[in-house]
Amino acid sequence: MSLHWINDLPGVLTQINNVLKPDAPFMCAMLGGDSLYELRTSLQLADQDRRGGISPHVSPLADVKDMGGLLQRTGFKLLTVDVEDIIVDYPDTFALMQDLQAMGESNAVLGREMGPIGRDVLLANEAIYRELHGNEDGSIPATFRIIFMIGWHEGDN
Repeated sequence: MSLHWINDLPGVLTQINNVLKPDAPFMCAMLGGDSLYELRTSLQLADQDRRGGISPHVSPLADVKDMGGLLQRTGFKLLTVDVEDIIVDYPDTFALMQDLQAMGESNAVLGREMGPIGRDVLLANEAIYRELHGNEDGSIPATFRIIFMIGWHEGDN
């Protein structure tokens, strides 16, 4: 579940394929695509509103459409790529961001603005997130898109 942190995903997948025995499967799951789209959009809007510009606060993730092609280009055969969205409800954006930090899923974008996000941006983010994505029960949803992949190392069979 940590492949989304890899900077050279094609290189890593090629290396994995090279070390597999013939007819061996490679199976993995990774965060991808529109994971945390609610947080991404609300933070962008809050940044724009409070600071007049945006800084990436959610790391970019590979799209499911690209992963099948990437597996194929790195030599895997008989590919299967599937997606599941897991929606977790949180009481507020502060609990969501605390959970992300505890999971080690903080922002790793090299060009990001360093230092903490300002209080005014965080409060604006909370209001925007709730307005755009809030649930009727007062909670907020966070979508985690999991990409499941299977590819086989080519063999004689």
